[in-house]
Amino acid sequence: MKEGFRQCMAWLHTWTGLVVGWVLFFVFATGTPGYFQYDITRWMQPERPQVQRVAIPEADRAQVLGRALDRLEQLAPAANSWRITLPHESLSPRGWQEFSIRWEEAPKPGHERGVSGSERLDPRTGALLAGEVQPRATAGGFGLYRMHYMLHYLPYDWAIRLVGNCTMLMLLAMLSGVVAHKRIFKDFFTFRPGKGQRSWLDAHNAVSVMALPFFLMITYSGLVFFLFTYMPAGRDVQYGSNQAANKAFYDELLDRHAHAPFARPKADIAALVDQAEKRWGPDRIASVVVERHVGDGEVAEIVITHAQGGQLDFWNPAKLRFDADTGAPLPAEPNPGGDARLTQSVMLNLHEGLFAGIWGRWLYFVAGLLGCAMIGTGLVLWTVKRRRHHLASGREADEHFGVRLVEILNVATIAGLPLALAAYFWANRLLPLEIADRSAWEFHAVFAAWMGTLFYAMARPLARAWVELLWGSCLAFALVPVINALTTGRHLANSLAAGDWVFAGFDLTQLGLAALFALMAVKVQRRLLPASQKTPQPHSTTAKGAA
Repeated sequence: MKEGFRQCMAWLHTWTGLVVGWVLFFVFATGTPGYFQYDITRWMQPERPQVQRVAIPEADRAQVLGRALDRLEQLAPAANSWRITLPHESLSPRGWQEFSIRWEEAPKPGHERGVSGSERLDPRTGALLAGEVQPRATAGGFGLYRMHYMLHYLPYDWAIRLVGNCTMLMLLAMLSGVVAHKRIFKDFFTFRPGKGQRSWLDAHNAVSVMALPFFLMITYSGLVFFLFTYMPAGRDVQYGSNQAANKAFYDELLDRHAHAPFARPKADIAALVDQAEKRWGPDRIASVVVERHVGDGEVAEIVITHAQGGQLDFWNPAKLRFDADTGAPLPAEPNPGGDARLTQSVMLNLHEGLFAGIWGRWLYFVAGLLGCAMIGTGLVLWTVKRRRHHLASGREADEHFGVRLVEILNVATIAGLPLALAAYFWANRLLPLEIADRSAWEFHAVFAAWMGTLFYAMARPLARAWVELLWGSCLAFALVPVINALTTGRHLANSLAAGDWVFAGFDLTQLGLAALFALMAVKVQRRLLPASQKTPQPHSTTAKGAA
């Protein structure tokens, strides 16, 4: 037992942070780009043309919607669901949504969902548009986002449990850190450069306090994401633990309806859309859905849905329901799951930042980078303190295996993982378009590059490994726009001239990250390499220099 309560908390903070630090750094580094997952996917499919923002002319709305219904009736007369997407700005997926139709047929026996299809229509005339160019196969931004909790190569159940345990320990580390640092807010304004261990401690304190509310929110809401996986007892006692019981639970929780075929609505859909637009404003209607629930007395209904965005209950936008034959308003359906489900939904949307506009997403992105900095400085601080303790005990001639192992993992993760993530974008542009399992090879490129940085860190003197891998990350990010320019016609100058801020913003962000790693490399080089050149000591230079 330690001397006092704060000492116990400090000990707990140190060791919980160290044990899961590398996994958490991976989670933050791969999860942070998720706030721009749609933009990243867009960049990784350069074949897709820039979307034109064209709304349906109000004077032609009845005619255009009538043609959409004609097309749906022709293609899927016995469908279980018709959807007409109206042109609008959406936050999921981000960007302008084009005029289109979609249908889903009745599921075959033994299947949960039926065959579905979709088509794009001209918003000015309702005429069928030609199909889009087939873009290259890619895991895109969504694959990068999923990697932060699925860990890619691990089985799904193992991965989310491993990430869940690490998240729980991170929450414990943050709470114990707040308790241990009695002058935490005073220390926030303290930075002593060039003081070795004190400098690392000041940096760790500063980035930790700077975004502390974000770290607490993102950690707790991450646990809420897999609530019933981490704490299944309540559900299992009430419903059972087998697959059928789980399905029954989620059907009731999410209020899933079975659907039945319907006939073409007799109600004037254009008039109903006008009615919704008067309430919500122009271009704020996401879709018009026609469906009929299974059950006695259920009528076919028209559901008009508000565009998503601007509210924390992101997945339950406002809806208007009408009788499909008479056009009479139908009562609103209660939110599935009640207040408990609403609370969980708000927590999940806080975690994903789906409700946020462009500046809110940048705020999330910067906070995610600060999370990487918090974990990285904490990991380095541990090695600096241990190396100092090791030297003070008169064992400077010995190489401590544990400290050496942590130092290698630090340099391979903090300096090497960013390089590996840049390789993800390199692979997207350089892999042959016709290669089988192209998306999988994008992931293979990430982990192959990361493994390479680990071997590099083992083979090189640590001080040089730090500097060289930081410069490597700088070069890797700086070359992403160059490779993009050499392999596509969407180089930075073209994107800026065309006002395509998705492509321009992505390239500029890569250059910004390159500049950040260049700055880190210069700082580390000034601090570490002079000492190593005077006294070459391959396995202990990092700690000595940093301390």
